[in-house]
Amino acid sequence: MKFVIVIPDGAADEPVSALHDLTPLAAAATPHIDWISSHGRQGCVVTVPEGFTPGSDVATLSLLGYDPHTCYTGRAPLEAVYRGVAVASDQLIFRCNFVTIVDGLMEDYTAGHIGDCEARQLICDLNKQLGDTRCSFHAGVSYRHLMVVGDMDGMKAHCTPPHDIPDQAVSKHVPRGKGANVLVDLMARVHEILAEHEVNKVRRDLGENPVTDIWLWGCGRSVSLEPLTKRFGISGACIAAVDLIRGMATCAGLTVLDVAGATGYLDTDYVAKGAAAVEAVDTHDLVIVHIEAPDEAGHQGDAAAKVAAIEQIDAHIVGPLLDKLRSFDQWRIMVAPDHPTLVDSRVHSMTPPPFCLAGHLIHPVLHRPFSEVNARVSDLQIDPGYELLEFFLRH
Repeated sequence: MKFVIVIPDGAADEPVSALHDLTPLAAAATPHIDWISSHGRQGCVVTVPEGFTPGSDVATLSLLGYDPHTCYTGRAPLEAVYRGVAVASDQLIFRCNFVTIVDGLMEDYTAGHIGDCEARQLICDLNKQLGDTRCSFHAGVSYRHLMVVGDMDGMKAHCTPPHDIPDQAVSKHVPRGKGANVLVDLMARVHEILAEHEVNKVRRDLGENPVTDIWLWGCGRSVSLEPLTKRFGISGACIAAVDLIRGMATCAGLTVLDVAGATGYLDTDYVAKGAAAVEAVDTHDLVIVHIEAPDEAGHQGDAAAKVAAIEQIDAHIVGPLLDKLRSFDQWRIMVAPDHPTLVDSRVHSMTPPPFCLAGHLIHPVLHRPFSEVNARVSDLQIDPGYELLEFFLRH
């Protein structure tokens, strides 16, 4: 049996007035995903349990069959696994965003989607000026980086994801709780270093958003997951452009495949990701493809871009994978957004997202196109969400 899971990050949504009160999923032309939902099953899945903040970390853990209550330690540790950043037992690791704050407001949580070369230069200089045995910065991709810091006598700081506060006053969302003063002080020191940095001078001259600050969030301790390869006795591969998913896949025992042109943004190479996934089906039992673009469009409040991203996923990833799978006697495919990213508010939602699946021994029940509305009236409602993977692989 061949299994494929496509995760269009943040593709779920609520009705958008600019789309004639349709959701982006409903407005998009998705003939291949609609074939899956009408020839198989669709439903909703609770990917974010009560008590957790809706995000790709918790939601994707659920989609991969892990109970966040028992294995979630934070977002940053998952990213650190892929980056090979070691975390001692007396250290915490934080996600460290490069952001643009103007007049006290979170103007851009990506700092203009700063390029990797510029970002690495900034990380290097921060380490030179602030790094020591207690604190170190580690470069990631674009605006997404990591910081490791000593635990500081049981630090219990509460930190808000920067993408949850677009255009809001950052003073209301700075880290708070035990030990948070250390983080706030560090962020202030970084602000002074970045103010006149050469990278930012060039970015301002080019009319690009400068990196005015770092934003610390997603903290946690080292993480360990039972490999899916061991649990289900299968081989697996993952295609993703963001370190969070790559780290999660590494923990899950999946082979992480690099794809040239995969950016984790709207300009990602959908064709290349689809081709790599099709090739991986030949050599692996389970292939997972994650695409960040719908989430990015949602955070920008760009309904048209979100629809376009979903259509690209359908045409260049889901379509070719369906064609490939049909060459095998036994196969299954599932399309499962991890969480909604709402165009109107530009933030994540707790609402259970829809999913659809089709293939061997999956008999159609609801002959309708894939959408949030249709999924909600289906008889297939998965709660807790981590049970969905076993349903897909073994039902």
